[in-house]
Amino acid sequence: MYRLYDFLASGNGYKCRLLLHHLDLPFERVEVDLLRGESRTEALGRLNPEQRIPVLELEDGTALPESNAILCFLAEGTPWWPAGRLARAQVLRWLFWEQYSHEPNVATVRHWVLHGSTDEERTRLLPRKREQGVRALTVMERHLAGRAWFVGEGPTVADLALYAYTHVAPEGAFDLGPFPAVRAWLARVAALPGHVTIDHAAGRA
Repeated sequence: MYRLYDFLASGNGYKCRLLLHHLDLPFERVEVDLLRGESRTEALGRLNPEQRIPVLELEDGTALPESNAILCFLAEGTPWWPAGRLARAQVLRWLFWEQYSHEPNVATVRHWVLHGSTDEERTRLLPRKREQGVRALTVMERHLAGRAWFVGEGPTVADLALYAYTHVAPEGAFDLGPFPAVRAWLARVAALPGHVTIDHAAGRA
């Protein structure tokens, strides 16, 4: 059985457990409370030298860190990972973009807002981070205009990766009102069979 080292509030962890549920794969979930510094342990360091979650531990003990790498591994041979070479490259394009342009801004601002950061440097960076977060949402809105999914005719791991932090963007005081295509896409993802919410903690036996 897979073991997922995860933090309940983490969008990066959520995207992995969301795909595990969509695929109906059994897994054990191990909570790692980042706010209490539980990732900074020798035990987690043996699984991921970066001491970050999520980490997927395979049945043979192999540890796979990085949320989007976990998505690609789990999706192999399923409809969540398209068959065509170009389609796979397009999925990877959005996975890279999510970690480079979306997550560092939308997710970071959400974290700072939720946990009431008063750090001087973060306060200085916040307007720029928020501006870049709105820019990321604008890129998504333009891409989704006239299409249902990010790549092809059905949902892929690109959609799950981007859904994770986009659907909770309002927790970072991002207004999704000006993004109707994004909001319609969020509703489509949430309506997929097997969907679970970000606060769904259980694994599958």
